[in-house]
Amino acid sequence: MQPVSAIELRETVSIDQDRLADLYARLGPVEAEGVVCRILEDLAVLICRVEADLREGAFDSVCLNAGTLVPIAGDIGLATLSRVAADAAQAARRRDLAATAATVARLSRIGDRSLVAIWDLQDRSV
Repeated sequence: MQPVSAIELRETVSIDQDRLADLYARLGPVEAEGVVCRILEDLAVLICRVEADLREGAFDSVCLNAGTLVPIAGDIGLATLSRVAADAAQAARRRDLAATAATVARLSRIGDRSLVAIWDLQDRSV
């Protein structure tokens, strides 16, 4: 019997640092940090909702919540997260269970990495 290979899924996230810097320039560092923190919390909640919606087979809710993620992620420069959320919404709209499950799993991975990446950038003072 052949040994089973484990595939580690590590994906690179892209952050539009200009968009984030613009937010800090417009709002000032204190207010911008508060906005970013609230957005990160909203994103985390929405990703959890999308995962729960998928477990329940609620394609309309997956589509709605993933679609809600798109502009919010884009507002703070999380380009990859925004794109993957749009892909998840599209798969759910087609009611394609395999594609939706795969894309929501990717959304979870990208979401985790994106949130960490933003925190790392904040630690370095945007």
